[in-house]
Amino acid sequence: MPDTTAGTANQVEVERLLIANQAFFNHVHIIKQKFEILPDAFHYGMSIDYIDLTESREQFVRELINTVLDWVYSQAKQVNILTGLKTEGRTDANASTELMQRAFDKFRTSADSTLLHGQFGELLLANCIQHLFYAIPILRKMPITTSPSHERFGSDAIHYKSKDSKQIFYIGEAKSYTSAYKFNSAFEDALKSILKEHKNISHELRQYLHEDFLAPETAQLATDLINGKLKNAEYRLVSIIAYEETREKSGANRDEILKTIKTAIEYRYRNFDNHKIDIGSCPILSRITYIVFPVWNFKELLNSFSNNINKRQGGQ
Repeated sequence: MPDTTAGTANQVEVERLLIANQAFFNHVHIIKQKFEILPDAFHYGMSIDYIDLTESREQFVRELINTVLDWVYSQAKQVNILTGLKTEGRTDANASTELMQRAFDKFRTSADSTLLHGQFGELLLANCIQHLFYAIPILRKMPITTSPSHERFGSDAIHYKSKDSKQIFYIGEAKSYTSAYKFNSAFEDALKSILKEHKNISHELRQYLHEDFLAPETAQLATDLINGKLKNAEYRLVSIIAYEETREKSGANRDEILKTIKTAIEYRYRNFDNHKIDIGSCPILSRITYIVFPVWNFKELLNSFSNNINKRQGGQ
């Protein structure tokens, strides 16, 4: 359910640069509504979808990992690499295999759970911002890590779209928590973290590097943002919180199961202390969108994610 109300001036361009990730979202159940939380706006609940009584967990992981190539390389960069590979005497299939291998070589997992959480969260966030907000990636703070012992810090992504004569930049951050009974503290931590990134964004933008995921068409836009030339720029915040859910999930069919998931998400939103969302002191919070993503047996899901990445890397 992407927001397709982007401004007409950039409508075709943005649409062309968005990745096609519906195959992944076929395995994601999305709820969009006003929950009992500030700001009084539409927020999201998401979960792994079901086919009858079977959770689409395997397909969810598989299709999420299938988006790695588009997360690492822009469409233009993929074409450029493929062209170079074919000049080396490769078939189309061979060149495509090598391109995919290079993408997974850049996307490394680690036995360190913190790094694994980050990789999972950032990939999920990038897909969500494009699918739900119709916004394309503009900047990443640092290149994708080339060592499992080093990881990026700062906001996880900045995405862009044009709407109503405004240049809108989404500051996105993903947090993943596998500890049980920690939702409220996790939500508060995520809130403080994204506010910190917004506060420091002017300083941090100078440190952002253009990477292979950045389409050539957006390079000037990114430079103008960094140099303060976009006077109609507007920041919005997107915070996705994936966490270990402890409430019951049950039902005799898909609809009943999804109803209990919806009840759990509504409960989590309702039971967070709105006094901790101080819009008066932090006006940017009037422009934040939350995405709450409950997972049952989250550690198992992350292990599946990590194992599948390693298989794509050839068991490295």
